[in-house]
Amino acid sequence: MAIGTAFCVIAVLVVVALASTGRISGHPRSRGTGDASRGYHLPDPAEGDRIAASLQDAVPTAPPEAPALPVPTASSTEVEDLPASDPLQASTIAATPAIGALLHAGDGNDPEHFCTATVVQSPNRNLVVTAAHCVYSDAFTADLAFAPGYHDGVMPYGVWVPSRIDVDPRWVADRDPAYDVAFLQVRRPGTDERIETVTGAEELAFGFVPSRPARMVGYPDGEDEPIGCQNTTEAYSDTQLRFDCAGFPSGTSGGPMLTDIDPANGRGTVIGVIGGYEEGGDDLTSYSSYFGPDIAALYDRASTAEVSPTT
Repeated sequence: MAIGTAFCVIAVLVVVALASTGRISGHPRSRGTGDASRGYHLPDPAEGDRIAASLQDAVPTAPPEAPALPVPTASSTEVEDLPASDPLQASTIAATPAIGALLHAGDGNDPEHFCTATVVQSPNRNLVVTAAHCVYSDAFTADLAFAPGYHDGVMPYGVWVPSRIDVDPRWVADRDPAYDVAFLQVRRPGTDERIETVTGAEELAFGFVPSRPARMVGYPDGEDEPIGCQNTTEAYSDTQLRFDCAGFPSGTSGGPMLTDIDPANGRGTVIGVIGGYEEGGDDLTSYSSYFGPDIAALYDRASTAEVSPTT
């Protein structure tokens, strides 16, 4: 009986440990500086350079037979109608420049993408938004890069690595689903380019009315193209949005909920990212932390922090 009891206790501890590591368990901690208790991290530049070089060697940065996706520059005063998808089931959509996949270089095998992120407008023009659980579990995630416009196994706008990662300290303290949002300042090693000038950027909205027609986008694990679905976001609680649509599996975490999409350039306004309650939801419903004053304050901190685009 004692042996059986001990075995059960060990088994429970193992299950709890696995359940608490999130979707990026097993990755090494990122080297660098910063203060996790205050919710920010400055990755080691040499580590970022190594990750970028590894990914660039393993994955083409543009298709050999086609140029990179064009970045639309036109704009209009119109917004797309976003009727609910029928059926409410995610399906493959075309990649767009400002939305892409978070990747890790792995251990010498083919690189894998594990979450989704979006370029958003900011004073420094180098900011990406995703879910906090994509970049912080029990420590900030190492081996991390962003490939905007990722499609068909290629990275048409190159590899970008974080120079700063910001999450709310309350996410660090206890993974509070109200704060499952992260902002990353990114850089393209060897250049001083600002990602917003390369890919364009989506806008952000804070304090909006929760019920909004929206398009949700994400990159499923193991797939080379994004999926999307349209429906109306609804309030699930004071701190959570819900979006009912089937077929958003692992890998889509961090993907944007977009509204007010301009038909002239395809860009819109991010009102949420897949995460929050249950770290994103289940096969039928996705969630997002509500973009209220706390997320706005996190954005203000992340977007104005001074970080060199080359280090």
